[in-house]
Amino acid sequence: MSFPKNFIWGAASAAHQIEGAYNEDGKGLNIWDVYAGIKGNTKYNENARVACDHYHKADEDIANMVKLGIPYYRFSISWARVLPEGTGKVNEKGLQFYSDLVDKLLANGIEPIVTLYHWDLPYELHKKGSWLNDDISEWFLAYTKVIVDALSDRVTYWITINEPQCILGCGCYGGFHAPFEQRTTRDLLKMGHNILLSHGKAARYIRQHAKKKPMISFAPIGPSYIPENDSPKAIEAARAKTFDIGGEGFAFSLSYWSDPIYLGHYPQPLYEQFGELVPAYNKEEMELISEPLDFYATNIYYSNANKNVEGYPENWYQGRPETTLEWAMSPEVMFWSSKFLYERYGKPIFISENGMAEHDWVCLDGKVHDSYRIDYTWRYLLELERASESGIPIMGYLHWSITDNFEWAEGYGKRFGLIYVDYQTQERIIKDSGYWYRDVIASNGESLHTL
Repeated sequence: MSFPKNFIWGAASAAHQIEGAYNEDGKGLNIWDVYAGIKGNTKYNENARVACDHYHKADEDIANMVKLGIPYYRFSISWARVLPEGTGKVNEKGLQFYSDLVDKLLANGIEPIVTLYHWDLPYELHKKGSWLNDDISEWFLAYTKVIVDALSDRVTYWITINEPQCILGCGCYGGFHAPFEQRTTRDLLKMGHNILLSHGKAARYIRQHAKKKPMISFAPIGPSYIPENDSPKAIEAARAKTFDIGGEGFAFSLSYWSDPIYLGHYPQPLYEQFGELVPAYNKEEMELISEPLDFYATNIYYSNANKNVEGYPENWYQGRPETTLEWAMSPEVMFWSSKFLYERYGKPIFISENGMAEHDWVCLDGKVHDSYRIDYTWRYLLELERASESGIPIMGYLHWSITDNFEWAEGYGKRFGLIYVDYQTQERIIKDSGYWYRDVIASNGESLHTL
């Protein structure tokens, strides 16, 4: 049995990771433009000022997508490319770039999936207080209006915000992503509330004003846990850990973000742990935050566990298979995470990112032979298919990423792409995994059952 006939297959990217052209054609600076250039923030002090130069090489990248038979492509908009100061005057050249990109995708039979925000906050808004400023949800709404008014006559699929856990947890709690801060719990709770409000205002505007009937979601990442065994006790333990609020690390949790959006309230443990620090909200605010969505988009890469030999033996044991980011290869997470998310939130599941980082290189024959990425993706897709066969509505799968790119604080050493990028020459080479994925898409997953 393969995936449903209307299954969405595709690949994904993010503006800051691929576009480059950081100061061309009127683009403003974002927090990564500013802080990635400060010594010690990123590995080897690398930045994305050029990245994959997608801003100038979009035609070539689309041509490669056509070669791979990619029917859906998820990309993000650079807020500062469209609104250099975050608010106010629109940079028409920046907006035109995305309008042209949508046209070119559609002309080549590729359906666009637009992400409004993928971590690249305009620096001018950061200077005004960033997510701690209560005006930011209105700034985000104004930005959303510009994009939706310009693109919604051709775009159906919308994701408001990508991985809020990384925006707040990595950027403002752990301090290892831009803006590389470590905020107080009070600040984090307020910032999180403003992120949720920004999502809600954007989702409502899309719903009410999109020119084509929209399909809208929000894209958090884990944490996800897999059971130690198939016993009911182990399954419920894994479910509880998956939705645990995480104490001081609540910004990384799943229920902190998803319960307000899909259930209309913060999880009760948040109040038990933080009491009056949790921002008060009125009925109208929570109605905005819980504006109905069409599907549950989620980025899934690995199962969580304790990082020691006392943890789950199938995941964190010594010498386990892992990617270059030290993410354990745990394909069963595709089944269990889909199951837990659907049972709690009741929406079709859409895998908006999945992939693996490795140290790929061009071999003597001029090709990139990444058999490990094929094996990884194969295993994860089989588990996603198992979820579909069990009755969970699985809507689609997007491979992360279409090309190698700037991997945030890790710089350029960790490669995720189906397409290899030589960062010295900007040459593109389709990897073995790209051609393999082409066949998976063409067969709607049937080729996964042919070794």
